[in-house]
Amino acid sequence: MKFYRIYIELTNVCGLQCSFCPTKALPNHQMDLDFFESLIAQAKNFTKEIACHVVGDPLTQSNLNEYLDIIHKYGLKAMLTTSGYFLKKHSYDTLFHPCVKQINISLNSFNKNDTSLTFEQYITPILALCKAKVERKENIFINLRVWNLDEMMSEKAFNTILFKRISTSFNIDLSLETIYEEKPKSIRVDTKVLLHFDNYFEWPSLDNQNYGDGKCQGLQSHIAILASGKVVPCCLDCDGIIELGNLHHQTLDKILSNARSQSMLSGFKEGKAVEELCQKCSYKDRFN
Repeated sequence: MKFYRIYIELTNVCGLQCSFCPTKALPNHQMDLDFFESLIAQAKNFTKEIACHVVGDPLTQSNLNEYLDIIHKYGLKAMLTTSGYFLKKHSYDTLFHPCVKQINISLNSFNKNDTSLTFEQYITPILALCKAKVERKENIFINLRVWNLDEMMSEKAFNTILFKRISTSFNIDLSLETIYEEKPKSIRVDTKVLLHFDNYFEWPSLDNQNYGDGKCQGLQSHIAILASGKVVPCCLDCDGIIELGNLHHQTLDKILSNARSQSMLSGFKEGKAVEELCQKCSYKDRFN
C-alpha cells in the first residue's frame, strides 16, 4: 500500500480559533521527537511526502527544525500548512529547510479570528517570506490559500482588501469579479508562488446530515496520524472518530492491514461509505 502523502500532526495546537474550523474535542498534545522519528521510519515505506499537520499548526513548535531534520534524515519531503501567524518564530533557514517541498498559508485565518493584529501586521511577514523565497531562489512552492469562495460572496469585503494588497506587492492585476466568475484553481503571482482558491467546505461530523455512500481518497491517496498516535483514514478526521489503531501499541503495517481498514478501503472502491462518519461527510462528493 502506497500513499501520495501521510499527514502527521506534530501538535494539535494551532493557536487560533478560526470560525471555519471545528471546535477541537481532544486535549492539547505535542508529538515528542523520538516517537515522531519512529513514525517516519515506518512512513518511509508507504510514502515520499509528509504533511506536518491535521488541525494543528506546525509553526507553533519552536523546535520545528528538529522535526524537519528527521524527515530529511529519512529522505522524505515535507509540506507545512500554517495560518501565517507564527512565521516570525522561525528563521528562513528553517522554513526553507532542504526537506520542505511546499508551504501553504491559509490567508482567511486573519479574516475569521479575533486578533489585535492589523491586516498589514499580519500580511507583511507572509509577503516577505514570498519575496525571500524568490530572492534566494529556493526550490519550493508557496501556496497562498484563499479557501473562502462561495456563491454568496460572503467574504467579498476581505478579499477586496487582500487582492489589492497582493496585486500591489507582486505588481499584478487581480480582478475580484473575474475570480468569483471564472473560479480559477490558482493564479501564479511569482516564481512558484501561487494564489490558490477553493470553496468553504463542511467538516465531517456525526452531527451532520447523512450524505450516503460514495468514493473517497481516504486510505487511498493518504492517511493521517494524530498527535496522540491515533491513525485515521483521512486528514479531516481531526478528532480520531475512526481510529484504525494507535502507533504507540501497533505498527503502521499492522494497522493498515486490519479488518476495519480493509473494510473501509474495499467499500470506497465499490462506492460505499461503511463508516458512519464517512456517510456524514459531504467532502467526498468532490470525488463522485
